[in-house]
Amino acid sequence: MADETITARVTFLPSGRTVEVKAGETIIKAARQAGVHINASCGGSGVCGKCRVLIEQGAVTGGKSEKLSEADFRAGWRQACTAQVEGVVTVRIPATSSMGKGGLSTEVPQRHRARMHVYNIEELREEGIFQPPVEKYFLELPRPAAHDNMADAGRILQGLSNQYDERGVVISLPVLRKVPEVLRVDDFRVTVTIANPVRSGKKYLMDVQPGNWTQRNFGLAFDIGTTTVYGILIDLHTGKVLARAGEYNGQISYGEDVISRIIQAEKPKGLDLMQELVTGTINGLIDTLLAKAKVPEEPERGQIRREEIGSITLAGNTTMTHLLLHLDPRHIRRAPYVPVTTFLPPIRAMDLRLDLPRHAVALVYPSISSYVGGDIVAGVMGSGMYRTDLVTLYIDIGTNAEIVIGNKEWLVCAACSAGPAFEGGGITHGMRAAEGAIEDFSLDPATLEPMNLTVGNKPPVGICGSGLLVMVATFLEQGVIDQSGKFNRGLATPRLRQGRSGYEFVLVWAPESGSGHDVVLNEVDIENFIRAKAAIYAGVKTLVEEVGLAMDDLEQIILAGAFGSYIDLDAAMTVGLLPEVDTDRVLYVGNGSLLGAWMSEMSNHIRQDVVEVVRRMTSFELSEVTHFQDQFVASHFLPHTELELFPKVKARLERGEKAKGKG
Repeated sequence: MADETITARVTFLPSGRTVEVKAGETIIKAARQAGVHINASCGGSGVCGKCRVLIEQGAVTGGKSEKLSEADFRAGWRQACTAQVEGVVTVRIPATSSMGKGGLSTEVPQRHRARMHVYNIEELREEGIFQPPVEKYFLELPRPAAHDNMADAGRILQGLSNQYDERGVVISLPVLRKVPEVLRVDDFRVTVTIANPVRSGKKYLMDVQPGNWTQRNFGLAFDIGTTTVYGILIDLHTGKVLARAGEYNGQISYGEDVISRIIQAEKPKGLDLMQELVTGTINGLIDTLLAKAKVPEEPERGQIRREEIGSITLAGNTTMTHLLLHLDPRHIRRAPYVPVTTFLPPIRAMDLRLDLPRHAVALVYPSISSYVGGDIVAGVMGSGMYRTDLVTLYIDIGTNAEIVIGNKEWLVCAACSAGPAFEGGGITHGMRAAEGAIEDFSLDPATLEPMNLTVGNKPPVGICGSGLLVMVATFLEQGVIDQSGKFNRGLATPRLRQGRSGYEFVLVWAPESGSGHDVVLNEVDIENFIRAKAAIYAGVKTLVEEVGLAMDDLEQIILAGAFGSYIDLDAAMTVGLLPEVDTDRVLYVGNGSLLGAWMSEMSNHIRQDVVEVVRRMTSFELSEVTHFQDQFVASHFLPHTELELFPKVKARLERGEKAKGKG
């Protein structure tokens, strides 16, 4: 056992950050302390193999793994979660083990813009429901006199009643303490900030300022994702987005899935840490948004001040919401999977450790169940599917795929565990959509030479979800793999070879890669992909049949989420990820969670609708639906065991077989 009085000094490259830790500490814990990210999909339990690092100087013990070849180990590669540092150590984190650049955009790619749907600000105005949850009113009040010695607070309330017909407003004690001085700064000309309730009830006067500040009313909307956190700063007077920013969720070093976070939260002081990490990420983004934003119409007033933020709307999955609110999440992962709460009242933002003024209110989206969270509810609201006559499938594809089917009359939902394949997990050279990730792919049918298109046009270092999808679809259509995902052993190309995990196809030779080694796709990777797509298709088909419909009854499909925004529809239908429908029926909304949070910041009426939508949404637990497992097994082929469900794909595959026969 290492002597706890002896310290080790670890320097991380390429960032150059240095940290002192106890000798014997693991590299991954040293990285967390230094604020350096190392991919650890398994939360540091030693099974994913994603946290490989290169020891450039110094001594470490451990760090050997079946994920590392003997040659790699001799060259100095170690697994950061099990390698322990001694003395002075220099560690290089490769691009495949770090966050990398890119992958933080909330934008739908240009090729999908024509199919993008947004329930937008102009619609809100036309329907007369553009009413932010926090509004400002300018009052010109009579000065006190011998014949009019009404109390200061009463003078404000009377002014609201006389000038705006606003009655039943309650003034909080902190505001009362400000009132005497503020009223007299600008001769009883003041701006008051009022929070509107979701339902009929009392309104609260949250702040009072001298002068006319009605044009300066700002709000924030945030999507609290398991991997990333996105935020926007909104001008609540015009509805415009003034700034956007995104950052990786600070909790990610403790695992890339919600179960890892819950396990961490169950440890002593673990819940404190999880809340501190996510609120730290949010606060950092608030700083960034304030630094970036200016009001074009009022250049003379300069930057937006923190004190001008009146509200923040937050949407996240059920676990992320629990961790943000410091609620015990342990029962979310244990049968019968019970969250602490699904509905949440308005909360003072500062009570969530958010660096916002005392009067700022936080509005948190409600959840449906342990695995259908506020992010999906927000997506349903932002996409407008709850207001349409069309039978709609809304699907957010990630590690957990959340599915909603319905229209303005009815809504049903379910979640299914797809696994991390679409986000690079469980794939030998899988990664997020950061620089160097293969995001698009084609294959010369004669030579089988690949063309790899990468994020940022950088040398390839791995494969992201959108690239993996197109890759498998291309391999299937060109006969490189069969319907079970196995490679055609008779291919005349040196790129097909026997590897450590069975047969593999070399996408990029080492000299052409950005990682220094061959980038490959093997049969185990393809099996993991098939398992993920099978879970999603089976979930959709099961839910459709549970409400007495067939796939052909779906009149509209809305795709959401980072992966959903980049899905190639032909490829998705070729492999059986999505049902085969006319592509004109498919729409994209980008980050549905952020969109819904934005809409709620601009419309109190939408916040009212949220309550009704949640109450009438029926949740299905797929594991308890008897034929879900049968659907899952049937979906374990490309595209499916029942090819009749995919007539266009079937025809293409048959044409390909005939063409090869003639050749």
